[in-house]
Amino acid sequence: MIITEKHQHILDKAEELFAGNGFEGTTVRDIATAAEVNLAMISYYFGSKEKLMEALFKHRMDGTRMTIEAVVVNQTITPFQKLEILIDQYINRVFDKQAFYKVMHTEQMLNKNSVIIKVMKQYKIGFINMIDSVIKEGNKTAIFKKEADTMLLLQTMTGTVIQTVLNKDYYKEFHQLGKMKEKEFDVLLKEKLSTYIKNLFKATLGYE
Repeated sequence: MIITEKHQHILDKAEELFAGNGFEGTTVRDIATAAEVNLAMISYYFGSKEKLMEALFKHRMDGTRMTIEAVVVNQTITPFQKLEILIDQYINRVFDKQAFYKVMHTEQMLNKNSVIIKVMKQYKIGFINMIDSVIKEGNKTAIFKKEADTMLLLQTMTGTVIQTVLNKDYYKEFHQLGKMKEKEFDVLLKEKLSTYIKNLFKATLGYE
């Protein structure tokens, strides 16, 4: 499917509603009203609410795939520099697209929509294989001194970042940062996550 500006607008509004009300709690009429389009247009563009959700996931994950691929095939930087870029890209994606990651997290927990689960699995396996190739490159050239389970390493990263973003208020309260403005706090939290995850990768991979 070619995503036009109108498609994108509808997907953005649907994403917000899915994040706030859940898939089951959102109707096609709700999406049409939020996007300020005719109800028939949703059906014309997407066919159904289920197909709209599938289009949303494919659109977001296609963008992720392209950004990862661009880094992985870059031969001008070292394997760990690639991982550093990928870590920062992931953190920024989760912060910038919090509604989508909330929807994705919910769908994984509920595990009801077999089509979406299949789409996520296909894309995620592709992402893992690309990043695994970077780690293998580092092992082959002895830049990384330790063998690592790529799957567990990435799950640690994604779990840490997503749970931190979903629980930002708890982090802010625990560290007594309540007076900090939201944008300033997000910058601080991104920096802390970036440093933490990169140090985790260094320790796990034996990178010095």
